[in-house]
Amino acid sequence: MDSSEQRNVLVTGGNRGIGLAIARAFEAAGDRVVITYRSGEPPEGLTGVKAEVTDSASVDNAFTEAEKIFGGPVDVVVANAGITRDTLLMRMSDEDFDAVIDTNLAGAFRCARRAVTGMIRKRRGRIILISSVVGLYGSPGQTNYAASKSGLVGLARSISRELGGRGITANVVAPGFIDTEMTAVLPEEQKKAYLATIPAGRFATPEEVAAVVRFIASDEAAYITGAVIPVDGGLGMGH
Repeated sequence: MDSSEQRNVLVTGGNRGIGLAIARAFEAAGDRVVITYRSGEPPEGLTGVKAEVTDSASVDNAFTEAEKIFGGPVDVVVANAGITRDTLLMRMSDEDFDAVIDTNLAGAFRCARRAVTGMIRKRRGRIILISSVVGLYGSPGQTNYAASKSGLVGLARSISRELGGRGITANVVAPGFIDTEMTAVLPEEQKKAYLATIPAGRFATPEEVAAVVRFIASDEAAYITGAVIPVDGGLGMGH
């Protein structure tokens, strides 16, 4: 994958937060970018297609639409779409658990499965799954979320063993606490408590996560596959 060549990049859940920063980073590097979103309108300057990652037909339609826009198959897929339904284990319903697994883990599987059809033909591709430090470190009240994000590691490593010989890599990026709209509204005492656990002593920016994702998609990272790359300021080290 020549770094000077424009690539076709699809980012799921690319309409806000980390997904939007990832989409903007690829676009700034000169790549062709399409994002998926569920409602509203795509962000200004970005091309979007609607997709519900819990539905295989919707995922297939989104890829087909993106391929028409690109004029060819997807070279890089970033599976970023995700949800949370936090509550303590004893209070968590089957529906709370199933919804998070279906979106965060099975949704990534559906996107990867659809993406590799074109990648195998081209004998090249990058699959990047956005996990979380919670998937490695655990967190009370997030058994569903942690399980879904941990499962992405096994997914990426199995894809790597299946398709590594075809020039396709599959990696996991695991962000920690990120400075987003969600963390901005936290009470100061809660922010201080979180910061005290982070060796770097600060939250990351979405752009720092995006920079790592863009590197993993690059030519320079062609020999990295099945890896888990933390972007967490040292919070999850040892896990």
